[in-house]
Amino acid sequence: MRAGLVTGAAGGRHQHRSPYLWVVLYFVAIGAIGGLKLTDAINGPTGFILLALATGLLIPIARQRTATCSSKAMIDYNRRVLFSSFGYALGLGIAVTLWNNYELSRPAVFAISLLPTLPTFGVIWAMARYLAEEQDEYLRHRTIMAALVALGIVLALGIFWGFLEMFELVPHVWAWWVLPVWAIGLAVTQLWQKVRGA
Repeated sequence: MRAGLVTGAAGGRHQHRSPYLWVVLYFVAIGAIGGLKLTDAINGPTGFILLALATGLLIPIARQRTATCSSKAMIDYNRRVLFSSFGYALGLGIAVTLWNNYELSRPAVFAISLLPTLPTFGVIWAMARYLAEEQDEYLRHRTIMAALVALGIVLALGIFWGFLEMFELVPHVWAWWVLPVWAIGLAVTQLWQKVRGA
């Protein structure tokens, strides 16, 4: 009986690989795609297609419950963010391809600019839904604190860069950088919380 439990536990470990494996593979894929694009080994549309496919590496995270994803609300959040991220990569690829290859009217340019924009609104909506649905007050508190730290990073960087830009010390940066920087800040803060055990 005991041997059966040990075997079952071992089998469970093989079925649920660490989510960090998929995150590492995702960033390796992103780095490889970026390297190929920078060396002109692939063109823009191919890069965006590969980026959208690389997002599929995050699917196992959205499907499993682990020590880092211990509530139904978090699983639902991961699925929503994954879906939005895929839509963002796909929308951005389509928008850039159309912009580079066709003469578009202003209304058409406005329309294609919504293709990557709307999925980012999906990420914001997913966070709001998570905070509303999470029943565990401790998990909700940790997420709120991580989101606030990430927001602080965005505000500090935005203000600092804005003044440097105003005094012509640095080049102009497009405003869409705020969401990726916020997401990176959120992930780093959550990792710090996990390491610290807070």
